[in-house]
This record gives sequence, structure tokens and C-alpha cells, in this order.
Amino acid sequence: MTAPEGVYISPAQTYQEVQQLVQAVGRLEAKVDRFLDEVKDIRQDVSDHEVRMRALEHGNTERQRAETSRLETAESRVTSVERRVWAATGAVGVVCTGVGYLLQFINR
Repeated sequence: MTAPEGVYISPAQTYQEVQQLVQAVGRLEAKVDRFLDEVKDIRQDVSDHEVRMRALEHGNTERQRAETSRLETAESRVTSVERRVWAATGAVGVVCTGVGYLLQFINR
């Protein structure tokens, strides 16, 4: 067989190049698969982050519910103390008024 004009590529060389391409495609395929797995992990992380952010925004975390409960308890106790202080102030006013009238009656 005589070589044609120009470049001659034998079937063995063609087979070798195809095999190298198969290996290169296999490596690329592995890299793409790893990349897709990483993207899947990132999407799961973002989704989890979104869920936690929504819970924080709406006050649905355990810590926020406990804090709200603690604040409501403290507020009810403060309201109770305020009520007692005003009642005591009123009672002192009535007693002082009564003592004032009593002293006026005694001084006559």
C-alpha cells in the first residue's frame, strides 16, 4: 500500500486516538459527576438555610418561643406588682385622709 499524498493515518493510530478520547471523556464525566454531587449538596444546604431563616423570621424557633414565654411571664408578674402598688397607694391615701379627719376631730 502506498501512502497517499498528504498525511496518512493508519487504523492503529486512529484506534489509539479514539482510546485516548474515550479516557478523556471518562475523566470529564467523573469530574462532571463530582460537580453535580457538590451542586446537590449546596442546594440542600441552601434549602436548609432557607427553612431556618424562615423559622427565625416568624419566631418559630425553640429559643424564641422560650424567650416569648419568659417575657410573657415576667410581664404578668410586673402587671401584678403594679396592681398591688396602686392598690397600696390608694389604701394609704384613704388611711391618711381618715387619720387627718380623726386628728381634726380630736383637736376641736
